[in-house]
Amino acid sequence: MARYIFVIGGVMSGIGKGITTASIARILKSKGFRATCVKIDPYLNVDAGTMNPIEHGEVFVTEDGMECDQDIGNYERFLDENIFAQNYMTSGSVYLSVINRERALGYGGKCVETVPHIPEEVIGRLQNAAAKTKADFVLVEIGGTAGEYQNLVFFEAARMMKLRDPDKVMFILVSYFPIPKLMGEMKTKPTQYAVRILNSSGIQPDFIMARSEVSLDEPRKKKLSVFCNMHPEDIISAPDIMNIYQAPLNFEKDKMGNKILMKFGLRKKKNDMSDWARMFRKSLKTKKTVKIGIVGKYFGTGKFTLPDSYISVIESIKHASWELGASPEIHWLNGETYEKDKKKMAKELGAMDGIIVPGGFGARAIEGKIRAIEYARENLKPFFGLCYGMQLAVVEFARNVAGMPGANTTEVNPKTKYPVIDVMADQKEKYLKKNLGGTMRLGAYNCKLKEGTVARRAYKADKISERHRHRYEFNNALKEVLESKGLVSSGINPESGLVEIIELPKHPFFLGTQFHPEFKSRPLSPHPLFREFIRATMKNNEKKGKNGGRKSG
Repeated sequence: MARYIFVIGGVMSGIGKGITTASIARILKSKGFRATCVKIDPYLNVDAGTMNPIEHGEVFVTEDGMECDQDIGNYERFLDENIFAQNYMTSGSVYLSVINRERALGYGGKCVETVPHIPEEVIGRLQNAAAKTKADFVLVEIGGTAGEYQNLVFFEAARMMKLRDPDKVMFILVSYFPIPKLMGEMKTKPTQYAVRILNSSGIQPDFIMARSEVSLDEPRKKKLSVFCNMHPEDIISAPDIMNIYQAPLNFEKDKMGNKILMKFGLRKKKNDMSDWARMFRKSLKTKKTVKIGIVGKYFGTGKFTLPDSYISVIESIKHASWELGASPEIHWLNGETYEKDKKKMAKELGAMDGIIVPGGFGARAIEGKIRAIEYARENLKPFFGLCYGMQLAVVEFARNVAGMPGANTTEVNPKTKYPVIDVMADQKEKYLKKNLGGTMRLGAYNCKLKEGTVARRAYKADKISERHRHRYEFNNALKEVLESKGLVSSGINPESGLVEIIELPKHPFFLGTQFHPEFKSRPLSPHPLFREFIRATMKNNEKKGKNGGRKSG
């Protein structure tokens, strides 16, 4: 039977529940156990597909097409395994399942109530995830923090599971310990309140992961031990770190893995994290720095920059850079400003070693992105376009090379004379009916690679599979014209004939993908296309150095 470890937040969100969950799963895997992770989001959205990236962060897509929270990406990267749809749920999906079952008389005429029927649905889903993954341990991250009414039904499900089988359920509280500057002292009171709130829900934490700027000292541990009814050794320090992949190694310094096994009545086991430690050490021994400019629009909120909208892109850049002995310096470049200020654009892009235009939706900032792509093409600057970035690269090429003035995507201009990017026929019907949630081209699709191309060289294979999330496609009606002008369709979906990868020859690196390669990059196995892109940026960096800092081209 599987054992369940619930990871709950205290005091504030965004402090690393996902990394904690993924790290513990990695530790247990290193000890020879089968571990998996489940994310519970308290939102009424049925999935994450309709959520604004600025508010919620990146929408991650699984192999089987589930649009989910970015933490699923962290689970995949730490476990080096695919996570599937059954490992993600929202309040909306749970309530929808219960209501649909009620409509189909699935409850045999009973009065259907929030408790116990919603928690029972949650428990059933967790058990299903355990069965499908054949897991020894299921790490369950509950979104939000203790004390929020949105996640109470999930706490109730966890409490019920503990009551039914106390030896198979454990609770970990990830809580923040502030150090107010004026006081200069770490405060434990917020965490004490979080524990009391959990106690009122029938939950007593087995461990507290103490998130703070620095490690917890002994006086603070003793105080928490008294007021939170815990042993001091079960309070684990989790100080700020520059590299999230250090977290499992840090936790093991406190023997976190064996402490969990002992609480479950299992024997201690040695772990083998040599490959993980080797990867981490390599990230610290980089000799070169490459400047990567990400031209996007989902990272600005007021005076703050929130890179979570592109978290998988960022991690993919890191994975590839570290493997090649480089350290990435990421710069956030706002495409909207480039629509008005060409000089600023030239100055900012000229300082970069490579440019990425990531995915997105809608018309805002696209003309600035197109200008950035034109700059990369003309100045022989390594360019990598992801999904919408690939589509805009096709638009730029059509306008400025293929002689198609006003060429566009019909997502922005439905009446363009040259619709080089157009909505798929089956998608058009869904769009007209406002059937938008979960209806895009989602999940893994095959792609056949053309010989003699950058893509073929990078993958070292003739057929690959990559994950998609989009509604618009390369318009094959204009494919022949564009290819006659020099655009190379280096990747084609063999079933539909749709273009998946475009590139330009005689350029250091100019490549766009209709899919999202960032979803499949792992720290232990960087994505081939990101590796080739970073390799090109390193060469560009060397060239700039030889030219005394002048731009290439």
